[in-house]
Amino acid sequence: MNELSIRSLLPRDFALCVALLVLLCAFASAQVEGTGRVSGAITDSSGAAISGATVVLSSQDFRATEVSDSHGRFSFDHVPASSGTAQASAVGFVARKVPWKAGSELEIMLEPAGAAEEVTVTANRASMRVIDTPTSVVVLSHQDLAATAALTTDDKLRQVAGFSLFRRTDSRTANPTAQGVSLRGLGASGASRALVLADGIPLNDPFGGWVYWDRIPSAEIGSLEVASGGASHLYGSDALGGVVSLLREPVDRNALTLETSYGNQDTPDVSFLGSHVAGNWSGAISGELFRTDGYIDVPLSLRGPVDTPVNSKHATGEATVQRKFGQYASVFARGSLLGEERQNGTPLTPNRTTVRELDLGGNWNSQALGAFTLRSYVSRQVLNQNFSAIATDRASETLTREQRVPAQQVGFSAQWTRSLGARQNLVAGAEEWNVHGESDEIGFSHGLPSSRLNAGGRENNWGAYGEDMISLTRRTLLTLSGRVDRWLNFDAFSANPRLSGAGGTATPFADRSESFFSPRMALLQRVSNKLSLTGSAYRSFRAPTLNELYRSFRVGNIVTQANDQLLAERLTGAEAGAIVTGWDQRFLLRGNFFWSDITRPIANVTLSVAPDLITRQRQNLGRTHSRGVELEADERLTKAITLSGSYEYTDATVTSFSANPALVGLWLPQVPHHQLTLQARYVKPFLVVGVQGRYVGTQFDDDQNRLPLERYFALDAMVSHPLRPGVEVFVAGENLLNQQYQIGRTPVLTVAPPILARAGIRLEFGGR
Repeated sequence: MNELSIRSLLPRDFALCVALLVLLCAFASAQVEGTGRVSGAITDSSGAAISGATVVLSSQDFRATEVSDSHGRFSFDHVPASSGTAQASAVGFVARKVPWKAGSELEIMLEPAGAAEEVTVTANRASMRVIDTPTSVVVLSHQDLAATAALTTDDKLRQVAGFSLFRRTDSRTANPTAQGVSLRGLGASGASRALVLADGIPLNDPFGGWVYWDRIPSAEIGSLEVASGGASHLYGSDALGGVVSLLREPVDRNALTLETSYGNQDTPDVSFLGSHVAGNWSGAISGELFRTDGYIDVPLSLRGPVDTPVNSKHATGEATVQRKFGQYASVFARGSLLGEERQNGTPLTPNRTTVRELDLGGNWNSQALGAFTLRSYVSRQVLNQNFSAIATDRASETLTREQRVPAQQVGFSAQWTRSLGARQNLVAGAEEWNVHGESDEIGFSHGLPSSRLNAGGRENNWGAYGEDMISLTRRTLLTLSGRVDRWLNFDAFSANPRLSGAGGTATPFADRSESFFSPRMALLQRVSNKLSLTGSAYRSFRAPTLNELYRSFRVGNIVTQANDQLLAERLTGAEAGAIVTGWDQRFLLRGNFFWSDITRPIANVTLSVAPDLITRQRQNLGRTHSRGVELEADERLTKAITLSGSYEYTDATVTSFSANPALVGLWLPQVPHHQLTLQARYVKPFLVVGVQGRYVGTQFDDDQNRLPLERYFALDAMVSHPLRPGVEVFVAGENLLNQQYQIGRTPVLTVAPPILARAGIRLEFGGR
């Protein structure tokens, strides 16, 4: 497989491409005024146009419907009445009704929907209001994301307490293998313990389980959903602790979105999405270019000549074509490409990745038979990674190994949903995916090649699931669901070819398989119009990745060995809580007590400690538990001011491990007891201000609890000023208090970046 030359995709000077895109946006923004007896425009509270809004014009003897265009405009010709009412509605906004008179020009402003009125698809694989699902789910709407100072998708998700990556790192500068997701204190070890989806197709790396967050251009993301708690009953392996879903903007509209900014650390960024409709055909092109010079993550007092900035650059692009067949059926094809390069803090430890993927899908909605969804995907990728040994005085480093990790994945899914009357909704589906990957590495001694090692294998996963949501009464919703999965690991091997490439030895591993049934029962009881009680119990599992089974790695002076004998993790959990709403759905408070017990959890267990080398191995621990409480609140104080926040307390410890009883009672690595997030948003037609605060308590970076990471608080803010509908300028800052908080110990301490500031322009024509 030929590797993509990222240098050809990432020009250092962004000026030309940004200028061309801005000119294209300006051309697309030319307004075409509609004509008619009643016309007007639909905008949000910042003055931005809303396209695709439904406008219903009515009087006693007349009723007509129109959809707002790419500039939020609508018009009705030859209206036979002299007055009446017009109701405007759009996804993510509260519907509004206003009076009209013949010949009038209407200006209808829609307010964003409150958290209680948000709709989630992820929690139950079906569209439901957040307050109607017993699953703990957080929805970050387009309005939430637009008011967030964070630049990357994973940093935007840190508004959700309980969401974290490995070692407090983020995707701007972290090694990709450290970007696995943890929810509700299940711990992170590189591989995610949560499934990450983009419109129903997995983003988790097929070989290692981590996530390339830069694969989806930020301009293309319409909203984010986080459903916490075991979700294998609908999503299978990888959904041990929940699901994170990225929902793209629809392509069946005429729209153009662009955001570009420039920040300190020499950080330019441009992200864009353009879509167009021609009859029954529609298509979209999106892309993103990013680069940062980064910073040195070792504190000055510990730094040596070997320390260089951690930084990254990437280019990603997607092209989508969709064909509609009437109002109820459509098919699409999407191709995507990602190339990224990273410098990981020393001269000899760069890595680069290329990912290519093709997605195909179709939707058909039959009033008689229900709704059918089909998805298929194929991806090929390669990760190149170097590792080194660093001298104790950090004056020099020596190359220890070079790795090349090719992997490919093929997957398919089918789902059916149908309502049976007004009281029952059914969901059923099946999935299968196959992964083939290996780690090809060359070992070095004293800077010279000394050995070769190849190890890898294949995985096959298939599952079938069903869900029945039953309204027992008008106030009682019972959800029963379950899924059967089978995981098969085969054609696994370990080989030691000669450096010349000829001869050597090879050792095959025995084929292994496991089956698992993931049931879930959930209940939502509406005590009153303002109070609902929820409860659920479930089981989940996660099969080990090929990376955990066959690939060893080194970070700093810590070597972690693979283990081809790993078994699947198994979780048993339960939760109970309450949902409180008030003030016409402008206030939402949700609280949950949760408990999760994991048998055979996969952890990096310390085998030996020496002054210049710590050796660990991936092992199945005996048992761990994670229990705690989570709170989420959202309040729209006025039309202009919205406050929200979340808090999670987690007690996550090892409860049994016969091979090493000394670990019993210790905290799980990377899991703090306390996490708190706060957000405030002020929106006026001439000004938008967003403030985000995040507190994370003390946690440990190792299984023996000898490497603590201190608590910290970070403050971010964003201010934007609309110049005209669809055009705004903004400034944003992350870590405004300039806290040098700790992010890892390997065992050398590393710290987060200082204040990150940027300024830019955001263009949206066609609305959302």
